[in-house]
Amino acid sequence: MESRGRNAASGINGGRPGDKYHRILDAAIAVIGEKGFHNSRVSDIADRANVADGTIYLYFKSKEQILMAALDSAFEAFLRQAKEEMSGLDDAPAKLRALARLHLRALSQNRNLAVVLQTELRQSAKFLAEFSQRELKGYFNLIREVIRDGQRRGSIRPDISDKIAAACLFGAMDELVTAWVLSSREHDLAAAADPVVDLLLSGMEVRS
Repeated sequence: MESRGRNAASGINGGRPGDKYHRILDAAIAVIGEKGFHNSRVSDIADRANVADGTIYLYFKSKEQILMAALDSAFEAFLRQAKEEMSGLDDAPAKLRALARLHLRALSQNRNLAVVLQTELRQSAKFLAEFSQRELKGYFNLIREVIRDGQRRGSIRPDISDKIAAACLFGAMDELVTAWVLSSREHDLAAAADPVVDLLLSGMEVRS
């Protein structure tokens, strides 16, 4: 999955983004997470990445393009790790638990990324639409694939909508991360993973 920023970088590095490129992406997440998108300048990102201002414009045309490339890169890495962690698991509920733990753990370990995803990204309908079409769509498809596999194997009810179930799981985790970002008190975000999956799998209603 290519971002526009990565396309720009490929012309400089013979098709492979280099160390400076990745330093710029990491710096963008850090600076925007700390200062907010509108208060962040390209020069701030360059300073954090330890590159000249002009170097950034060799890779990117705008601050917007830097942000989208940084989010693309972070999410692609997340999806790769998610697939690796689930690869040794055959049971769909176990895969969902692994996915939820990784989601919450990864963002709890990178607060700046969590801030950018939960607050900065959502201030722009354009950014959110672009990100949803590229990265979130792939994430939802991964969750739905796990759910459908569980339905085929008999560990998940066959009469539920995999689309609705995926939206419920993602929505619960998304809200937990937002509450964590906005909270003035630190707490173990990753500890909520298993209760969320338990609630999704078991439901709330007491049944005989």
